[in-house]
Amino acid sequence: MSGDLLQISGLRAGYEKVEVLRGIDINVKRGEKVVILGPSGSGKSTLLKCIPYLVKPWSGEIRINGLVVNPDPAILRRIRASIGFVFQQYNLFPHMTVLRNVALPLELSKGMSRREAERIAQSVLDMLGLGELAGKYPLELSGGQQQRAAIARALAIDPKLLLLDEPTSALDPELRYEVVETLYQVAKQGRAMLIVTHELDFAEAAADRVVFIDEGLIVEEGDAREVLERPKKERTERFLRRLRSRHSG
Repeated sequence: MSGDLLQISGLRAGYEKVEVLRGIDINVKRGEKVVILGPSGSGKSTLLKCIPYLVKPWSGEIRINGLVVNPDPAILRRIRASIGFVFQQYNLFPHMTVLRNVALPLELSKGMSRREAERIAQSVLDMLGLGELAGKYPLELSGGQQQRAAIARALAIDPKLLLLDEPTSALDPELRYEVVETLYQVAKQGRAMLIVTHELDFAEAAADRVVFIDEGLIVEEGDAREVLERPKKERTERFLRRLRSRHSG
């Protein structure tokens, strides 16, 4: 079997008649951490949403663990059960406790009993330093705590691939730090991660590879340190310079 957990080839996608992705090829190996960078509107979020078929691709092929992503309900259930997705917004159910938010996907996607699901959910919350928040409701938490709970929910199903779509973008700077620290913890577990983020510190410390996308095309990709410190393309260098000046300002 190939070492690639995720294989994307010739991916084109968009909304109505507007093409957003114009032919994307990306492979992610088992355990590999890949950070996707790019300006707003470049297609980063659309790319992530195509993987579990939340956005229907126009053409191309996506394979996860050798399985071709397609609209067949049985296939989609298997694929989505192997993927954890963390969105920009936390998407926690406000009427459920943190524990129930984390346990519910285990009951729905894995068919676990409530007791077993909550046992696993509690252990994941404990691992991420959120154990004492299990009985609280989302609106009782800070934004950083809510996003960390969303990460716990994605991890609880033990996904082969974790997709993160700008998980710190909705947070104040001081809350971003605690979420980035949580992502460091997750990155050490050896799980494959595909992360859309502008957190260069995280990319430099935890990413194996960086992919820079602009206007629906891959401009540059390679070893994380190489791309971030010595980009080959002028467009990549300009983007990184602007990002660093914004974060230092």
